[in-house]
Amino acid sequence: MDSDKFEFLEKSDFGLASSFKYFSSKLEGEIAPKEFDNFKFAYAPIKDPSTFGDQIKASEGREKEIMDHLKGTTTLAFEFQGGIIVAVDSRASIGSFVGSDSVRKILEINDYLLGTMAGGAADCQFWERVLGMECRLYELRNGQKPSVATASRILGNIVYRYRGYGLSMGTMVAGWDPVLDSPQLYYIDDDGTRVKGKLFSVGSGSPYAYGVLDSQYKYDMTKEQAIELGMKQ
Repeated sequence: MDSDKFEFLEKSDFGLASSFKYFSSKLEGEIAPKEFDNFKFAYAPIKDPSTFGDQIKASEGREKEIMDHLKGTTTLAFEFQGGIIVAVDSRASIGSFVGSDSVRKILEINDYLLGTMAGGAADCQFWERVLGMECRLYELRNGQKPSVATASRILGNIVYRYRGYGLSMGTMVAGWDPVLDSPQLYYIDDDGTRVKGKLFSVGSGSPYAYGVLDSQYKYDMTKEQAIELGMKQ
């Protein structure tokens, strides 16, 4: 590919507003309202901006990295008529550095409960381990396992006490509730926020996951369909 097409990548102001010098003067198409006639959009500073993305992807130089969108952590869980599906990725990263490709982001709290981790791995693993101990203590004191709601409230109360201390946690607690005899799903974050729902995705890749879930999620899916949907993330 002709390297001079991407000379602008070497400029010191690349990515800043000053580097975008090509503008459209008018929106095209019948749906553009008249008040937008003088509206301007910034174009990439190349001869044919409409093919900018395709040219970058087809190039062989380091500019190809611009289009390499890394989603980061993606965890999700959703209810369907057969129970709850929990799906996660397995990559641990710090910025562009990948520390591991085989991290377990689904943590077993007890026989009925699972937790997910997004954010700081150490924070999630430690506090969900603490949650497992608290659930066992609850069972010994009360003679029954805690409900999913109770377990999620315990975790929420714990992290709430540490607000402002720099915790980084976005987790879901999911499982079969022995009290209600039904699946339950909760979201908890490092501010102590606790939300009950039927569908959550947590992590920097969650916008991509929600894009798929919003268009394909149905409560009455079969087990096979639910597993396939979870794997798409």
